[in-house]
Amino acid sequence: MVDALARDLVFGRDFTIDRTVRSVDLTARGQERLEELSDDTGFWKGKRRREELVTQALVAKYCFVRDEQYLIDEEGKIQIIDEFTGRVMADRSWRHGLHQAIEIKEQVNVTADKENLARLSFQRFFRQYPHMAGMTGTAWESSPELWQIYQRPVIRIPTNKPCIRTLLPTRMFDTMDEKWEAVVARVIELNDTGVPVLIGTRSVLASQEVSRRLAASHKPHRVLNASQTKAEAEIIAQAGQAKQITVATNMAGRGTDILLGREVAAIGGLHVISAEPHGSGRVDRQLFGRAARQGDPGSAQMFTSAEDDLFTRHAKRLRKSWRLIGAEKLIRFAQAKAERLARFNRKQVLKSDDWMDTALPF
Repeated sequence: MVDALARDLVFGRDFTIDRTVRSVDLTARGQERLEELSDDTGFWKGKRRREELVTQALVAKYCFVRDEQYLIDEEGKIQIIDEFTGRVMADRSWRHGLHQAIEIKEQVNVTADKENLARLSFQRFFRQYPHMAGMTGTAWESSPELWQIYQRPVIRIPTNKPCIRTLLPTRMFDTMDEKWEAVVARVIELNDTGVPVLIGTRSVLASQEVSRRLAASHKPHRVLNASQTKAEAEIIAQAGQAKQITVATNMAGRGTDILLGREVAAIGGLHVISAEPHGSGRVDRQLFGRAARQGDPGSAQMFTSAEDDLFTRHAKRLRKSWRLIGAEKLIRFAQAKAERLARFNRKQVLKSDDWMDTALPF
């Protein structure tokens, strides 16, 4: 019933979409149309609940994409994909009926909405520890937030060996299709010289697209994403061998060293291609950090297009003028906007959590 009502509403006239925060708002005309389409008895008589359910159905349809924000596992269950790590968040679900709306959209078994007995933000959870420390290669720009929330300073530690990674200029294109063609052409060029290549994508869907194009070019390769994790250790172990092509999401050997095969160092080491910028520049640098580890040679390059998610969500107007602005400046602008939004959301979560702890201490 909810899905049928959502299908009868027209974008622009009955509802608007804010892809930046993945939300849908019904217009006055949409509210009237929904009332006309609904039965005037029983459950659908309640205006507020009716609009909430239909709005979630629209969010599921227009703001969430299979193999990007979620996947369907072997048991036919919806599994959420962590967009920062690329891994499945097992047994997690969206709230307020969104998870069920996505299940209806994908025509799988609809599960019951989970009841939360208690909630605790990550910030408040970690502040329960009397002693806390951590290590990462990309914490420096987050040092003000780490101090503000946890009162922990960030200290830079020099690498064991000098980093000799070569960062090549960003290549940007008008369309995704042009970008994928350029990525595959570059992979073939490097592969013919024996250089191992790691292609990093933001989603399972994008990794499948790259894989399809490489297969069409008759280039053997390995794929590592949230739906194929069983051979992760083996795939990462082979990624530095000569002529090896590896396509992976963010989960590609995070925090591990990809060992180079014999004579690979002599031809430039591992080359990393980022096929799309992330909402946080820290994630991009983590991907580039797969190359040139422990003093080994290596190189990295970003490929992007004006149709990529980062720009359609955070630089809608500027993305068409990328030639005038410059690809790298546009990426920095969009990432800064995305990170400000993420930082604001984290602060709001903590503020709400602290208020609950103070106002409802029982």
